[in-house]
Amino acid sequence: MKNRGMDIKHPKLRGEWAELQFMLRAIEKELHLNKPWGEVMPYDFVVEHEGQFARVQVKSTMFKDRGGYSCTVRGSEGPYEGDPFEYLAAYIFQEDLWYIIPGEMVVGQGSIALYPKLKGAKYGPYKEAWHFAAERGGETGAGGLDRGMRGRVAVGAGVAGRTDVESIAGRCLAGPSQVAARYTWGAGQPRAAVPT
Repeated sequence: MKNRGMDIKHPKLRGEWAELQFMLRAIEKELHLNKPWGEVMPYDFVVEHEGQFARVQVKSTMFKDRGGYSCTVRGSEGPYEGDPFEYLAAYIFQEDLWYIIPGEMVVGQGSIALYPKLKGAKYGPYKEAWHFAAERGGETGAGGLDRGMRGRVAVGAGVAGRTDVESIAGRCLAGPSQVAARYTWGAGQPRAAVPT
């Protein structure tokens, strides 16, 4: 059955539709979502489940290629570099199927090939792998995709005593004069509000 999102002609609107589908599926999986303001971050969402955080970039495709699908995984300035996100969420319209792929597997590439029906396909273990934020394994791979931001949420880590999660949250605020409540990540206890 043809997915109704395929009828959307404008690629930007089709991408926004895929983001809405990601939000719906994530909520069904009892994940909590945060969306950065604007479009300057290399990720679309910060997903939280039971105190674990992960940055997620959402991409979608309907481009058939050699028995599979080709999915572009680059930003507006070319392939992603460095550590832009923990997971790529890639949606295939024709299959109504999500791949939740660890970011390090796609960084530096312009596109990836997804073969949902091919046994032993490179990204096969990541089909509908929504458990990435729900498991406690701490290992990257098909058996435990909760790499997330676990290593980045220790209090005191990061620059100037702020955690990387706090730095990310700070970048999502509208301006430097905003006041944000900071949290002791992991304990879930708010600290006093401090100007950013």
